Amino acid sequence: MNLFSITDLTVDVSGRRLLHGLTLDLPAGRMIALIGHNGSGKSTLLKVLARQIAASGGRVAFEGRALADWRARDYARRLAFLPQHPPAAEGMTVRELVALGRYPWHGALGRFGPHDHQAVARAMAECGVTAFADRLVDTLSGGERQRAWLAMMVAQEAGTLLLDEPISALDIAHQVEVLALVRRMCHETGRSAVIVLHEVNMSARFCDHVVALKGGRLALQGGPADLMQPEALERIYGLPMQVLTRPDGSPVAIPA
Repeated sequence: MNLFSITDLTVDVSGRRLLHGLTLDLPAGRMIALIGHNGSGKSTLLKVLARQIAASGGRVAFEGRALADWRARDYARRLAFLPQHPPAAEGMTVRELVALGRYPWHGALGRFGPHDHQAVARAMAECGVTAFADRLVDTLSGGERQRAWLAMMVAQEAGTLLLDEPISALDIAHQVEVLALVRRMCHETGRSAVIVLHEVNMSARFCDHVVALKGGRLALQGGPADLMQPEALERIYGLPMQVLTRPDGSPVAIPA
């Protein structure tokens, strides 16, 4: 089954076309990277999928159903979105932040029941943040904070995660930590994830499927092996690239 089916999608903002007749299918149960240079349309596409911005034309279906046909609460129960710059969590503990993930299930005035508490506890355990559940979010390191936001998404019990550049502000160790966690969440629990990434080698290392955009158009879609070809990389990024092989057999791309 396809997670998303996208047909002739266009997005216009302030008289400028950001996506040009995009047609592609995103498979379910995979960790999917959206890559491309700055301004290629990656975040625009993700925001359309998250229903943060509206399409100007074309059709997008989620789990076989047009986006417009989903009720807001039903959609939030199926899909969780983490923007590139999450809202401030000033004065909030990790446990309180993670508990916000239960909002689609009981609303702002609903009372927490046993299932809600269990969902929060499971989410914190899965994302490795239980040890600092009572710490303020503002006191966490970048990697810890990102895992806390991921735990909030897990507490939402959504089967699909959309993440906009979740590792852009992290050092290399925390980048690996966060992407390994998302990969594990997909492979061990059957979730799907669509992630905007800038780093091509991280995309090839952690993701199962890659969609590359260039100038708001589809440049490539396929597996990491399809991406890690000099011709494909030059087509996407517009400069000669060389693909080397690590001792473990995995590829790494560098400018030629």
